[in-house]
Amino acid sequence: QVHLTESGGGSVQAGGSLRLSCAASGYTSVTNCVVWFRQVPGKEREGVAAIVTYGHYPMYYADSVQGRFTISRDIHKNTVYLQMNSLNLEDTGMYFCAAEPLSRCGDDWYDSTRYDYWGQGTQVTVSI
Repeated sequence: QVHLTESGGGSVQAGGSLRLSCAASGYTSVTNCVVWFRQVPGKEREGVAAIVTYGHYPMYYADSVQGRFTISRDIHKNTVYLQMNSLNLEDTGMYFCAAEPLSRCGDDWYDSTRYDYWGQGTQVTVSI
């Protein structure tokens, strides 16, 4: 059973930065797809960025965060990070990480129905 724990959320002023972490346990393979999603009340969960936990594969970003957010991994710590810079009000939301074992993500990485394993979420609030 894969277990995911997010951390690093908080309140920040517009233009500021935060780094989220997604620590995983229970993987039975090294090649897993990990995705950051975010959600605000009344809206669907939105895929933000995706990475494969091992090997040389593309990283994926939503258009809305391209150039501002960076997803990365620490193989030894089984942790995926989301560095968020130049935050704006539209980045406010609950951020979740999700995992798909034995996966290289692929072009439909943003489809939340693919993922069986989710963390509890960490809140990010951006204010003026």
